[in-house]
Amino acid sequence: METWMALLVGGLSAVGVYLMLRPHLIQFLIGFLVLGNAANLLIFTSGRLGSAFPPLVQPDGTVLAPYANPLPQALILTAIVIGFALAAFGIVLFFRAEQVLKTLNAEAMPERLEAAPAPSPVDEVREERA
Repeated sequence: METWMALLVGGLSAVGVYLMLRPHLIQFLIGFLVLGNAANLLIFTSGRLGSAFPPLVQPDGTVLAPYANPLPQALILTAIVIGFALAAFGIVLFFRAEQVLKTLNAEAMPERLEAAPAPSPVDEVREERA
């Protein structure tokens, strides 16, 4: 089982890196999420997939000799929350970049950035009131 998971992690990592090297920012964001999922799967796999032992303490306070390590699950849960927050931030950032520069192509952004005036929040508020 671990061999298949290692191959899956390698495949997801390759797909994530490939997508992150693409010039379109949406593909970059999807590649970032796939690479994050590959890292989560790697951490999960390192925590022993076939563990039949509970990560529990007995009512009398004794710990079972062979027990499952709950740390990988806690790390993955934290990584999922952080990955979701980064994805939401990236979506908002790319949405704003598309509004200002009219493109999401990373190679075309420098030319558009030189031609576009610097947006001012004050001007946007004035336009909304008018």
